[in-house]
Amino acid sequence: MKTTIENIINASIDTKKKIVSDNTLQPIIESAITAITYAFQNGNKVLFCGNGGSAADAQHLAAEFSGRFYKDRKALPSEALHCNSSYLTAVANDYSYDVIYSRLVDGICVKGDVLIGLSTSGNSKNILNAFETAKEKGVITIGFTGASGGKMKDLSDYLINVPSTITPRIQESHILIGHIICELVEAKIFG
Repeated sequence: MKTTIENIINASIDTKKKIVSDNTLQPIIESAITAITYAFQNGNKVLFCGNGGSAADAQHLAAEFSGRFYKDRKALPSEALHCNSSYLTAVANDYSYDVIYSRLVDGICVKGDVLIGLSTSGNSKNILNAFETAKEKGVITIGFTGASGGKMKDLSDYLINVPSTITPRIQESHILIGHIICELVEAKIFG
């Protein structure tokens, strides 16, 4: 079992090493940081969406902005779109699970807001629909995906596609990159 545990840890480390050596990914992360910082500074909000473990990651990262990361500072307007269970179950029941995020994006987003979608495959229909609606409204889209980017590649203003096809390794890296973004946005806004 010790060897299996070590292999899993090393696989996670290897994925992160690929991110470090990827000359195209880091500038995209920097651009996403700039876009999010600009949105907050201009009174806009940053919203997150995902499914399953990616929903948990979305909620985690939204809380880093709306709560705090390192600094005791003013709350930043950020939320994960799945947190209202009454809304979620009503829309999924009355319409379709595929539109749970797009209806909310249509209802609450304004031009200049940022929508961050987390999908390891990049093909989650409800996130694709949300990104399409976001585009129509002038909302900036940031996709957190796995290696291929899936269909989100064409709908993301900024595609952060982790160089892996293994779901747990991708999700571990999404949190790493999300934490980097939260830390640097907070530093840019609050010094």
